[in-house]
Amino acid sequence: MTAKYIQLLQKFPPRLLTSEEDLEVTQSVIDKLLDQPTLTPEEIDYLNVLGVLVFEYEQKQEAIPDIYGVDLLKVLISERQLKQKDLVPIFKTESIVSDILHKKRQLTTRHIQELAEFFNLSPSVFFPSQSRLSLVGN
Repeated sequence: MTAKYIQLLQKFPPRLLTSEEDLEVTQSVIDKLLDQPTLTPEEIDYLNVLGVLVFEYEQKQEAIPDIYGVDLLKVLISERQLKQKDLVPIFKTESIVSDILHKKRQLTTRHIQELAEFFNLSPSVFFPSQSRLSLVGN
């Protein structure tokens, strides 16, 4: 171990992250390093150690479920405080909007395209992540 690496360890000793506060402090140190125009080999090694700690902490956190399709549409409607009638220009009638939201009908390609434009999103967000991966691969 070089003197420079030992200085880095003494300035901010790496340890397991057990809280969001630990994560934020560690991320702040990482950001300061990444803001530098160039890094020494010791700084790169230290950055890698901190990165592993952040990765391990994030792996232990509760996963955010993948949401897509009608479930995503429901969230978007709620977040933007929309009413079913606000989507009539896309679905043509309020009864179709209702059927879609109650999963009695499926979203069509045209619906997805127009919803993506309406919400200013990529159409791919309305597909399951596995479908998104296969779309990207092709």
